Amino acid sequence: MTGKKRRIDYWQDPEAPEPTSRKPSASVFVRDGQGRLLLLKRADNSLWTIPTGGVKKGETVGQTGVRECHEETGYHVEVVGLVGVFSSPDHVIVYLHGDRVDEVRQPVNVCLRARLIGGEARPEPSEATEVRWVDPEHLDEYPIHPAIRARIDHGLTSSEPQVL
Repeated sequence: MTGKKRRIDYWQDPEAPEPTSRKPSASVFVRDGQGRLLLLKRADNSLWTIPTGGVKKGETVGQTGVRECHEETGYHVEVVGLVGVFSSPDHVIVYLHGDRVDEVRQPVNVCLRARLIGGEARPEPSEATEVRWVDPEHLDEYPIHPAIRARIDHGLTSSEPQVL
């Protein structure tokens, strides 16, 4: 495989490579009026996730969450609260370009609660192959990385922010 970017997520894996970086990211936990959760299927690893991305220079964590949600799903949201801060060393992400490792990241994620304010499902093909509103009762039917599932489960079960 040459030229194609992809990622491999590790969770509680003693064989995972050692991290070479630690970078902040923001994710958004968005539910619609029927209580369904906004999910997207990542283009780089085919796992389902909530909208998530790296914080860029010159923007706030909240701006990152809003931007990433729109880029990845086509929906416009506004931040209304905090689900939690997730920084477990159990989660390691390897970013590959072809067969070359570009980075091994231990993420620090700020997961924000957000409210839908507009837009329509229009995923950016390089980011997501599908966008869906999913009833929480059906989450087990979707392959979701354990680190992402921890954010989702906390967002569904508690209104108090969690710091891990």
